[in-house]
Amino acid sequence: MGLFTREKETAPCTVTISHRFEELSAHVRFDDGTIVHPGDTVRVQGPEIMAAFGECVEEKRTATILRASKLEQLWTRATGDFEFMELCEFSFSEEVMS
Repeated sequence: MGLFTREKETAPCTVTISHRFEELSAHVRFDDGTIVHPGDTVRVQGPEIMAAFGECVEEKRTATILRASKLEQLWTRATGDFEFMELCEFSFSEEVMS
């Protein structure tokens, strides 16, 4: 992988969608142990997966991974902490603001 070039690869994956009262989530697990690095983009192939309320649906799919170039990886690592800190700049409180 070069400084400016991106590579594309595919990997088998399992998609789990949970639409329950206690959990609303979507997870992708790579079945072959593939690892995603900072800056990589993942697109799961196939039609949209819908789970009715109260259900947890699991499907086998294929994911396309667009690997970040070395420059993109460096940029993502350098700026990622700042983006995370934006998420930390709020809090929840039971107090009513007047």
